[in-house]
Amino acid sequence: MKNNLQKYNSKRNFKKTLEPIGKIKKSTPKLRFVVQHHLARKDHYDLRLEWNGTMKSWAVPKGPSYNSKDKRLAIMVEDHPISYRNFEGTIPKGEYGGGTVMIWDEGYWEPLTKITKNFKVEMIKFILKGTHLKGMWTLVHFKEDNWLLIKEKDEYNEYQDITKIKRSIRTDRTMAEIANNKPIKNTKTKKDEAIVEDIKISNPDKVIFKNPKITKLDIALYYHKVADRMMPYLKERIISTIRMPDGYGCEKFFKKHLENQNPGIGKINLKSTNNKKEDYYYIENSLGLISEVQMNSFEFHTWGSKVKHLEQPDIMVFDLDPDEKLNINKLREGVKDLKSILDGLDLKSYLKTSGGKGFHILVPIKQKMSWEEFRETARNIAKLMEAKWPCKYTSNIRKNKRTGKIFIDWVRNTRSSTSVAPYSIRLRKKCAVSMPIKWSELDKIKPDEITLEMAIKRLKRKDPWEGFFE
Repeated sequence: MKNNLQKYNSKRNFKKTLEPIGKIKKSTPKLRFVVQHHLARKDHYDLRLEWNGTMKSWAVPKGPSYNSKDKRLAIMVEDHPISYRNFEGTIPKGEYGGGTVMIWDEGYWEPLTKITKNFKVEMIKFILKGTHLKGMWTLVHFKEDNWLLIKEKDEYNEYQDITKIKRSIRTDRTMAEIANNKPIKNTKTKKDEAIVEDIKISNPDKVIFKNPKITKLDIALYYHKVADRMMPYLKERIISTIRMPDGYGCEKFFKKHLENQNPGIGKINLKSTNNKKEDYYYIENSLGLISEVQMNSFEFHTWGSKVKHLEQPDIMVFDLDPDEKLNINKLREGVKDLKSILDGLDLKSYLKTSGGKGFHILVPIKQKMSWEEFRETARNIAKLMEAKWPCKYTSNIRKNKRTGKIFIDWVRNTRSSTSVAPYSIRLRKKCAVSMPIKWSELDKIKPDEITLEMAIKRLKRKDPWEGFFE
């Protein structure tokens, strides 16, 4: 079969449909895939694999299955343009494929069998690296345009039931919302609607926290309002986020690799701990921050260095993690003791709540250090505290060493480790904020006390961390 889009273009009237005009484009080194849920005359899923400038496409009536015993019929259809992987919307009734299209999953794929340039092959074994679809799969050609899609047995076998996935991986909309063209149903003011240029928050009224009631839009508005204060500590630093699409009490997802390069998001390719290269990502501006919120990323963690100077860490973090039975006054005493040591070393330090049970102390570092030197410096500071007050503090990460003590967590000061960003929401019961505060407020504020509402009100005050990077 030739790789051309003549058949695709001949079936569509582009004056009536918003589908992209078919143009062959050079494939990227990393081959992309997309699965689109397509509610047309018959409900089905479209599997598309990037190959030689187009997307090879199959209609899968029942959709993929993680059960390796299921052999799903996959009907090969005309090649689609690579740009079709971004299409989500409605195809007008009466037009070819008329109905609603939702981006159900996307990511990268890797062929395990040799495939000719013109895709003349009877069987393809491949790996999918998506959000919903992962692991080894096989497409077997058995008659004309008919193939079978089968899940191979691996650690992802029977990974999840796809029938439970009802929202777009890209925009978080349901099929009904896409069909009705409802990117936002906003109960806020017109001023609030302008969160950012050209981004809309889908499912804005989705309740993320029940007590107090906090919606997805409330969270987006919060990040919009704190962006000016937050971005200096977030911008151009590799991030990990915690996603909680179905609200507190439901499943959380820890995300550190790039899946979708949305507006305001940058990517960087690095070797991970298993020595494989992976795409990590970072936020470039406030648009990127809201793009992540749109994808249900509500808690943000950052590296201690910027992407332009990745091997030169510039923010040292100490997390004072107390034994659960320890009195808060003992915790505050620990914060003061650590500050006294940092002051003695001529290191200016800044205080914030953790949004959990401890306090965080951050130290901007201007001196050029390698990660190894940086880590040893942080470790030695924690060791100094432990040596000076052995009955009160420990630098040992093991929990059985913390009884009646405060763990001075210095371990996050290593390459690829992250710590929660200033002004980030914590996805815990109280939905507290990890909030920068003045040293004079230490005895007045609890680590999990500052709510979204309180955080927004505090923005009217002078920045307690003014001059952090000077």
